[in-house]
Amino acid sequence: MFHSYADLETALDDLVDEEFINGVFLRTLRSGQYTIPQLQYFAVQYSYYSRHFPRVLGAAISAMPPLDTWWVPLADNLWDEAGHGVPGKSHEQLYKTFLFSIHPHIQLDERGMPPKPMSSAVANAIQYFIDFFHRATPLEAMAAVGLGSEMFAGTVMGEIANGLRHPNYNEQPLNLLFWDVHADEHEPRHYQLCKDILVQYSAPEDLDIMYNVGAKIARSEAQMYAQLHEEMLGHI
Repeated sequence: MFHSYADLETALDDLVDEEFINGVFLRTLRSGQYTIPQLQYFAVQYSYYSRHFPRVLGAAISAMPPLDTWWVPLADNLWDEAGHGVPGKSHEQLYKTFLFSIHPHIQLDERGMPPKPMSSAVANAIQYFIDFFHRATPLEAMAAVGLGSEMFAGTVMGEIANGLRHPNYNEQPLNLLFWDVHADEHEPRHYQLCKDILVQYSAPEDLDIMYNVGAKIARSEAQMYAQLHEEMLGHI
């Protein structure tokens, strides 16, 4: 049982260290052990995760009460995903700067979709998130986004950026702007928007609910990275 929101954050930080920072994907990435084809596979699959994340936010909004203090923080996050409505500035377009730098010959269709289909690792992670909101209370939904994703997303994306800077991957320098801006700017702000709501719930039973939800969603995402690692090993 937790006695403060800070205790909850500390426990989730420990989980993130174990499941993500010291997980097999980031350990292998940091040590420069992936091949370029393997990283190209990751880049394609993560493009699907990034493309589908607005659906996750929309599903979370559907679980919120009709109070702007609850849904506006998620809508703000969604508006960032859309590049604030500026053509060519959406996160989907920003991600392509990385995708084309590591996979310069990839052919996207007229909708910007890669030829390789979405893997079950990514599809399952997205669907798990969305299915969760169908039965979530507003507090659970906010915890799923805030604690199960945004709290540590900047840290994980920063670790990915640093791993991708390994000399083994940079015969031609990679464009890592997508990862850097999420690590340094977007994700910390998105978490703070969720946290402003979550910190209002300080009863021990609420803290337990928020931790359990955050841990459950975080582990689902960690499993996606672990499964992508296994799939990447099948590419030379």
